[in-house]
Amino acid sequence: MRSCFTCKLFPRHHLQALFFPHIARSTKGSASIINRIDSAFVNYLPGKMASQQTAPLKIAIIGSGNWGSAIARIVGGNVAKDTTGKFDKTVRMWVFEEQVNGRKLTEIINTDHENVKYLPGMKLPETVVAVPDVVEAAKDADMLLFVIPHQFILRTCKTLAGTIKPTATALSLVKGLNSPEPGKIGLISDVIKEALGIECGVLMGANVANEVAAGEFCETTIAFRNRKGSAYRDAIQTENFRVSLINDVAFAELSGALKNIVAFGAGLIDGMLGEKGGNTKAAVIRIGIMEMIDFAEKFFPGGKRETFLESCGIADVITSSYGGRNRKVAAAFAANPDKTIKDLEAEMLNGQLLQGPGTAEEVNLFLKQTKREGEFPLFTAVHQICRKEIPVQALLDQLRNHPVHQAHVSL
Repeated sequence: MRSCFTCKLFPRHHLQALFFPHIARSTKGSASIINRIDSAFVNYLPGKMASQQTAPLKIAIIGSGNWGSAIARIVGGNVAKDTTGKFDKTVRMWVFEEQVNGRKLTEIINTDHENVKYLPGMKLPETVVAVPDVVEAAKDADMLLFVIPHQFILRTCKTLAGTIKPTATALSLVKGLNSPEPGKIGLISDVIKEALGIECGVLMGANVANEVAAGEFCETTIAFRNRKGSAYRDAIQTENFRVSLINDVAFAELSGALKNIVAFGAGLIDGMLGEKGGNTKAAVIRIGIMEMIDFAEKFFPGGKRETFLESCGIADVITSSYGGRNRKVAAAFAANPDKTIKDLEAEMLNGQLLQGPGTAEEVNLFLKQTKREGEFPLFTAVHQICRKEIPVQALLDQLRNHPVHQAHVSL
C-alpha cells in the first residue's frame, strides 16, 4: 500500500476493520477481496484525490437582455481570471438574433464585445461568445443560467428538452411566476427542473442590472436545495458582487417575483405624489412585504420567514421600489392616465419587457380562483389599476383600509 500520512496514522488492518468490519472479522475473506479493498483505499487517499483532475465546467447563459448581459460580464470576467482550471474559458450566451444598425447583434457582440442594444457602453469579456441558436448555446454545458422573461421560459425549455447533459444543473435568474393556466401558479425553477430533468436553483437579489455591470457594490442570494450552489457562487461572486448561499428556493424565488408588484405600487405613488410621497411609499413597501410573506406561507408552505431578510427579500423590494423598470413605468403611468402600460413599455424600455403588471395579473387570477383576493388588498389594487378598473388614487384607500391597520389583526 502507498506510504502516506493517512497510512501511517491508520495501518491497513485498522482501516479494513473500520470500514469493512464484516470482512476483517472473517477468517474466510479471500486475498483477492482484500486486494480490492486495498485498491479502494488507495483511490480515496488524499494524494490520490488531489491528483484526480475533472474537466473544466462549461457555462451557458440563456438570455442576453440587460440583466443577462450584466451577468455575462461578471461570469466572463471570472472565468477569464480563473487559475484553478475549474471553469472552461468560453461562456456561451444565447442571443435572440436581431438587426441593430444594419448588423446582426451576435456579430456586434462577438466582434465589438458589447451588447449595444441592451447594455450599451459596457464591454463584455472576450470569453463571452454570442450564439443565436439556443440548443447550440447550451450544448455540453454543465451550468445553465436562465436570464429571459418568464413568459418565454416554457417555450425555451421545450426547445432544450432532450439536448441537455443529464449531469448539468441550472440557475434561474428569472423574476416571475409560472402560470400554466388561469388560476394556477408555480415556480419558474420547477418548470426548468421538470422540463429538462435537472436540478435548478435561483439567484435573486437587490440587483439593478446597470449598477451590477458597472461594478457597484451589491449583494445577491443564491438558493439551491443541495450543495451544487457553491459552483455558481464561485462563477458569479466578485469583490463587489457578494453572494449568500441558502437552501430555501421557494421563498427566495417568490420574493423575486412578488416584489415586482410592490415596486409597481411604489412607482404609482411616485407618479401620483412625487417627492411628497415618501411616507406613503414607505407604507406601500412595508405592507407589500407583509403580503409577500403571507402569500408565500399560505400557498407555498415549508419555507423560512428569515429568507425575506436576505438580499432576495427586503433588499430587492427596496431597490426595485426606488429604481428599476417597474417603478419607472408605474410612475409614468400614474402621471399620464391617457397612456396604457403597453404604450409606456414600448416608449421607455428599449425592447425589454415589464414584469410587474404581468405578475400582478397572474397572482390576481390565482387569488380569484382560491377566493382570497380580499386577503391581499395591495396586490389586488395594483392589478386593478394596471387594468384601469380603478383609478390610481384608489390605491390610497386600499392602504387606509388594509387589514394590518385593524385592531388585533396582522398578517
